[in-house]
Amino acid sequence: MQRRKLGKQGLEVSALGLGCMGMSEFYGQRNDTESIATIHRAIDQGVDFIDTADMYGPFTNEELVGKALAGRRNQVVLASKFGIVRTDDPLVRGINGRPEYVKTCCDASLRRLKTDMIDLYYQHRVDRNTPIEDTVGAMSELVRAGKVRFLGLSEASPQTLRQAHKIHPITALQSEYSLWTRDPENGTLPACRELGIGFVAYSPLGRGFLTGRIARFEDLDPDDYRRHSPRFQGENFNKNMELVRHVEALARSKRCSSAQLALAWVLARGLDVVPLFGTKRRSYLDENLASLKVALSAEDLAEIDRIAPKGVAAGTRYPEILMHVLDG
Repeated sequence: MQRRKLGKQGLEVSALGLGCMGMSEFYGQRNDTESIATIHRAIDQGVDFIDTADMYGPFTNEELVGKALAGRRNQVVLASKFGIVRTDDPLVRGINGRPEYVKTCCDASLRRLKTDMIDLYYQHRVDRNTPIEDTVGAMSELVRAGKVRFLGLSEASPQTLRQAHKIHPITALQSEYSLWTRDPENGTLPACRELGIGFVAYSPLGRGFLTGRIARFEDLDPDDYRRHSPRFQGENFNKNMELVRHVEALARSKRCSSAQLALAWVLARGLDVVPLFGTKRRSYLDENLASLKVALSAEDLAEIDRIAPKGVAAGTRYPEILMHVLDG
């Protein structure tokens, strides 16, 4: 397994990370037995970067990961997140970065994960009503208490990154990055590199759209949250399928799958970038890991820039009601 460094504080992880969110909700029916087998296979294949969050489930994903890591905790770099407060409405989310909330969430996550330390602890979304200095100050106390090793932020702007980094070194920023979401190139990635912060790319497969396995909106389960995503709806769906067809054609010429091409592209963005793919099946896990063998030439990358320039996707990343919680 190839390895990459995140930040300058000494954290090193596998070049690909496993995101566990979909194992508990959002992407159709759950199967805990297969999910745990997938986590175990990932570890056996050298993937030691495992990602979860308290809001996945909510709470049940951390419990699942904790169960899967029983007896194997020392083999992985475990990441979790706090800060998104769920409501009964799946499209309504609160954000809480108050210091007392930070500490309460960490203790609860440690219990669910059945561990005494979280390797990388992220603020899941920036709380605009709480100074980032206060939130990161509380997170730094968790480091001093030995409950957390490294700190991260998710979907934070360059300005927020700089403010936070002054309070305590930020090891990683996790944000969406893929062939149809290249927004981080506009300022976030350069800021990470200026500050020496690693970049963890979530949804590198465009929430599964870039794999080519979703042919129709109706293919999504009734409870699949992607039914609420503007990029999966109506005319946006049809326009985005054009991108998928281009990706499929290039993948055929490289003798790889569309998913492997999409992951190889993110891997090629820099040695400080770690794609975090999500799957709950061993078969897809093996396919995704094979992306490490896909070499993209300068000509390939130029062709990808042509077919997937910035802003190529039709529709916003999230429903409008959720876009406002992103930190600019």
